This record gives sequence, C-alpha cells and structure tokens, in this order.
Amino acid sequence: MSDKHNNWVAWGLLLTLSMIWGSSFILIKTALQVYSPGTVGAVRIVSASVFMLPFAIVSLKKQEKKNWWLLLSVGMLGSLFPSFLFAIAQTRIPSSVAGILNAVTPLFTLILGALFFYNKTHAKTFIGVLFGFVGSVVLIFAGSEGDIQFNSYGLLVVLATVFYATNLNLIKYKMSSLSALTITSLSLLIAGPAALIYLLFFTSFTAKVGVVENSYYSLGAVVLLGVLGTAIALILFNKLVKITSPIFTSSVTYIIPVVAVVWGLIDGEQLYLGHYLGMIFIIVGVYFSNKMTQRGG
Repeated sequence: MSDKHNNWVAWGLLLTLSMIWGSSFILIKTALQVYSPGTVGAVRIVSASVFMLPFAIVSLKKQEKKNWWLLLSVGMLGSLFPSFLFAIAQTRIPSSVAGILNAVTPLFTLILGALFFYNKTHAKTFIGVLFGFVGSVVLIFAGSEGDIQFNSYGLLVVLATVFYATNLNLIKYKMSSLSALTITSLSLLIAGPAALIYLLFFTSFTAKVGVVENSYYSLGAVVLLGVLGTAIALILFNKLVKITSPIFTSSVTYIIPVVAVVWGLIDGEQLYLGHYLGMIFIIVGVYFSNKMTQRGG
C-alpha cells in the first residue's frame, strides 16, 4: 500500500515538474511581449526571492561565514545570470529551441565535475557528451526557415547551462552539509536585492506596468515563472529525490524538451528537420551519459 502510494506520488511529481520546467520557456516568451529581457530576468528572481523569504529567515542565523561565498556563487550562477541569459536568448530563438538546448545541462554537469571537482567518470560516458554536443551545434545552426545559419543567441542558452552545471557541482561537492531548501532560499536572498535594484533603476518596468496593454498579463507570466519554476518546483524536486532513485529523477531531463516543443507548436512556432535532429541527439546523449555514469561512474 505504501509502496504503491509512493509510486503514484513519484509519477505525479515527475510529470508536474516536467510541466512546470517545460512551460518556463513559453512563459518567458509571453513576458517578452511587453517587457525587456532585463526586466523579465529581474522580475523572475525578485518574485522567487520574495516567495522563499520565510525559509531564508529561518535559515539565516544558522549559517557559518564560510558558506556565504558559496551561497553568493549559487545565487549568481544558479539563478541570476541564467534568468537574464534565457530572456535575452529568447528574443531571437523560439521558446521550444531554448527548451531543447536546456537539456544539455546534465552533460556540462558531467564534464565540469570530471574536470574541476574530481568526479570519476566512465570513459564511454563521453560518447553521450559527444552526442549532446553535436545536437547543440545542429540547433545553433538550424535556421528559422529550415536553412543553415549561425544563431549566436543559442550560445547564450548554452552559457546558461554551463552556469547551471557549475552550480550543481558546487552544491554537490562543496555544500553537502546544507539542505537544498536552505541553499536555494539563502542564495535567492542574496540575488534578490541585486535584481530588485536593477529592476527599479535600470529598466522601464515602472513606466510600463499598468500602462502598456497586456502589461499585467505578461507580468503574471514571469511572476508565475519565478514562484513555480524556481521556488515551488524546488520543493517538489526535493520530495522526488527522497522517494525515488537518481535514475528515475533524471527522467525529468527527457520530458522537459518535449513539453517545451509542444508549447511552442501550440503557440505557432515552426520547427524544421534540424531542430528535431538536434533534439534527438541531445536526448540520446543525455540518456547514454546517465546510463554509463550509473554503470561505471
């Protein structure tokens, strides 16, 4: 009874997380219809920071000084910088393509872990990395009309995944004594004020909200992204990690691009052969890398 219940809960959490994270790219696209990329990135971080503030207050007094530099790094690399990079990138690439490219995060996590964090990696794992790299290159060169052209904005998404990967390795190898909830709430407590200052003094946010048509609708999209995609999703992910295996948890990586593509198609985006080939290469690469890591790590 208990195992069966946990199994249903696990699948429910997996599908919910996939929908939340897979939908984040279409929410960014919706917000960009009114606001600048800088505004979208800043509002996303501010809303997540405010939502996580009660958790941060509880954890605030318990931290040693040595943890704050790491928390600063996590706040910048895991939240602040990627939020701006994804928003800027999606001014020139479809939301579905951004969602597919995001799937290379586990591959960069693997590479950086092996290079800088002394994580032992099976040699065959890099075959999967190669597949993922090829998929990324195909996507970056896949033009909007099915032709071949270099889109430098795709590199911004790749850079964001490198930041995500660095963040994951820092948490895994340097911050094992802290809970994920503590790390996220305190890192957002650090990133939040910087995002708020940028939002109020360096963007046109205050001039647009409530004035420009659909400004509240677009604002709601990015606030939803911050609260759901950064705060609530973390809580759900932590629960999933506790009741399932790492292999099951990693399945979210394969579903997110599919959800992003579906949303993109619903919104009228067109994908061509190069886009689908890139997605296939990336998903195969992530799958193969995970499989080899679980076997031989």
